[in-house]
Order: sequence, then C-alpha cells, then structure tokens
Amino acid sequence: MELSNVQPLKIADALRSIRHVFVRDLVMMASIGVFHDELDRQQRIRLNVDLSVDDSRPVVEGDLSTVVCYDSVVRKIRTIVDSGHIQLVETLAERIADMVLQDRRVKGARVRVEKLDAVAGTASVGVEIERLAI
Repeated sequence: MELSNVQPLKIADALRSIRHVFVRDLVMMASIGVFHDELDRQQRIRLNVDLSVDDSRPVVEGDLSTVVCYDSVVRKIRTIVDSGHIQLVETLAERIADMVLQDRRVKGARVRVEKLDAVAGTASVGVEIERLAI
C-alpha cells in the first residue's frame, strides 16, 4: 500500500479560497527547556508549520511579494530560535505563530514544536497549537 502526502481538500478551505504554505520537519539545535540539565546545552528540535493563506489575490509569476514565501518563514523561525534560551516549547510555538500571523494574508497557523531527545523511549515530545488571525 502506497502512502500519499495528498490530503482531501477541506470544503471550508475551498469556499474561502485558502492556500496552505508549509514547512515540514525543520530540525535544528535550540536552547530550550526548564529543567536544570537543559539550561546549559542545546538540544534537537523539529518544527512543523502549516499556514492558511488568503488565496483570493492573484499570484504573479516570479514575484515573491505576491505570496507568503516559505524561505522567509524559515529564516524568521531560525531568528526566533537563535535569539536566546526559551523555557517552554509552548512559548516557542506561540512566538512562531505570532510572527507568521503578522502577515495579514495568513489567516491561520498550526505550529508543532517537538523535542527529539528529551524523553528516553520516545520519538519526540512537544506541543502543537493552532491560532487564527483576528
């Protein structure tokens, strides 16, 4: 059986003309955690971001200003992660959501932050949040 990354279109997204821009499995080192042994070392985290973007305006071929650029999103995520120690994965997820929602074209964001080596016997632990633009 072959698995597919193609997901069925959500009717609500189709009616609102939504495009999903995503970053999958961005793995990087981060200074994150509240436990004593996490305060003086970096650890691997994996980030996934899915943005619901207003798709009602035309995209101009070759003009990145007409789209939400995933490369720009990744650079801004790296800046947030590299800005200093963050105690909670929830805080990091909120900062990323706040950052992407500053673009008025982004109507919603799902952000998942996972620590990959925090708990023995697990592939990962973390948090996933969803936020909507107000």
